[in-house]
Amino acid sequence: MTNAKKKPFLSVRDMTTIAILAAISAILFMVEIPVVLFYKLDVSSLPVLLGTFALGPIHGMIIQAIKSLLGLLHSSSQGVGELADFLMGAAMLLPAGIIYRFMRNRKGAIIGMGTGTIVATIVGVLSNLFIMIPFYSAAFGMPVEAIIGMGQELIPAIDSEFKFVMMITAPFNLFKWIIISALTGLAYKPLSPLLHGKGVR
Repeated sequence: MTNAKKKPFLSVRDMTTIAILAAISAILFMVEIPVVLFYKLDVSSLPVLLGTFALGPIHGMIIQAIKSLLGLLHSSSQGVGELADFLMGAAMLLPAGIIYRFMRNRKGAIIGMGTGTIVATIVGVLSNLFIMIPFYSAAFGMPVEAIIGMGQELIPAIDSEFKFVMMITAPFNLFKWIIISALTGLAYKPLSPLLHGKGVR
């Protein structure tokens, strides 16, 4: 028998890294670029994905949760937007993090982010269909038909809520997660020493 101490799940370094990445993510969460209709692009999931690859999917979930909780401090959607963001972020980081954990190379990262992009896009469609659109319709007194009409001005074929999310929400989320995946791929290797607490030489 040995008296070797088990490595703690969250070391001081892990907690420090999580705190820094969550803070950066929360700040980026407030920077939005309008893309189409009421959909805005933000890259707040970039630090979350970096933390997921460096520390693991559970640590990534902690970063995502802190980011969403901090987002409540300036929420304009009574927390509904933050809930949807948490669900989509989790849908991206869990597949990406789990696959990368078993394939710790460039190929694993690409497959992981590709899988996460598909899952997050599906969750984005479902969360908009069942959470976001009904909320904004009720909160701002805007009938769903009016929202569909906004989409129809861009794409005449849109004549239902389902077609709205399939033709506008899905492409937007696919574009968003491809951008975030590309940025993660570019940033991870240069930042890897810092993320792993090895410093920069």
